[in-house]
Amino acid sequence: MKSEVDRSRTLTAWGFLSPALILLGVSVLIPAAMALVMSFTQTGLDVSEPLRFIGFANLRRLAGDPMFYKVLGTTLIYLFGVVPPIVLGALALAVLVNRALPGIHVLRAAFYTPVLVSIVVAAIAFRWLYAENGLINGWLGALFGSGFLPIDFLSNPLLALPSVMLVTLWKGLGYYMVIFLGGLQGIPIELYEAAELDGSEGWRKHLDITLPLLRPYLTLVAVISAIAATKVFEEVFLMTQGGPADSTRTLVYYVYDQAFAELEISYACTVGLALFLIVLLLTAVRLAFSDDRSLI
Repeated sequence: MKSEVDRSRTLTAWGFLSPALILLGVSVLIPAAMALVMSFTQTGLDVSEPLRFIGFANLRRLAGDPMFYKVLGTTLIYLFGVVPPIVLGALALAVLVNRALPGIHVLRAAFYTPVLVSIVVAAIAFRWLYAENGLINGWLGALFGSGFLPIDFLSNPLLALPSVMLVTLWKGLGYYMVIFLGGLQGIPIELYEAAELDGSEGWRKHLDITLPLLRPYLTLVAVISAIAATKVFEEVFLMTQGGPADSTRTLVYYVYDQAFAELEISYACTVGLALFLIVLLLTAVRLAFSDDRSLI
């Protein structure tokens, strides 16, 4: 009788899971498997054309592609330029708003508002801000006088990538702040009171208590933001189109460019496979360094 009840519960559970599993399979798993197969073939944009198996030719092409290494380097620069400020900035904001002060809910909402803004709207708004006759150059011109020359934020190869990074930072700080805030509110206040009795005050108590107890959250935010930075596309597509001089071309944009501009579908799948392995590596790091499996 007990086995029949367990079997019934199992079938009921799978019945509830099946719609999501079917959707996941159709929209994610099957396309991923097809992309993996296509990375070992030669095909164009015409999906009716039969696939021609070419073995590891695309992988050899990838290994000798200088543009791949350039966009990989740009992606890594983007990752290391975005993740540390996001982790530290979001943690600082969480500590700031984790206080019982009048109007603190308004402050929390203000910091979270950029998360609600569409990335399309944010990218277009920042593109206007960065324009030669935009608000930022207007402020700088008013500050430095008539001798000030407008800065080409998105046309200068040295400034374009940091300018795009700023949009990612502005959009992401509030989201990761909420994650840290949830962790902070799970820390008993008695621990801070005991630390103050031991002489740990101010920022010292955060070093002694907050950071050690937030280690799982720090790992989570670091890896999630790293994966997001590795897969950045919308900001680049809407603001710079990979320019100037390919200074903002990232891995995902390179996949898009190869697939839809060069019509190299198979090679784009190969680059996508490399991106998948990088994201898989970051996920493995998340699992290896996390002590709290409940956050996975």
